Amino acid sequence: MAFNAKDLSVLAYANGFTLWHYTTTDLSTDVDTSGYLNDATDIVRVGDMILANADTGGTPASGIYLVNANTGGVVDLSDLTSVGGSDLD
Repeated sequence: MAFNAKDLSVLAYANGFTLWHYTTTDLSTDVDTSGYLNDATDIVRVGDMILANADTGGTPASGIYLVNANTGGVVDLSDLTSVGGSDLD
């Protein structure tokens, strides 16, 4: 699939930093591929964080991405830092 701008929402903004939320059926490894968020190049900034729910149609993964780079129209995110460990019950 591909980035869908309607699934990217601002949660908070302060001092030049934006906390976003993004939900997608795409795998988290697809989302953190350089260029996936290129259509958002004019709104995301280096240092912004994205809370994400990925692979919502399969085996969900939730976590945080950091916007590592946004240069020349190419956006790059860090790998997903997972939130919510194993459920041992």
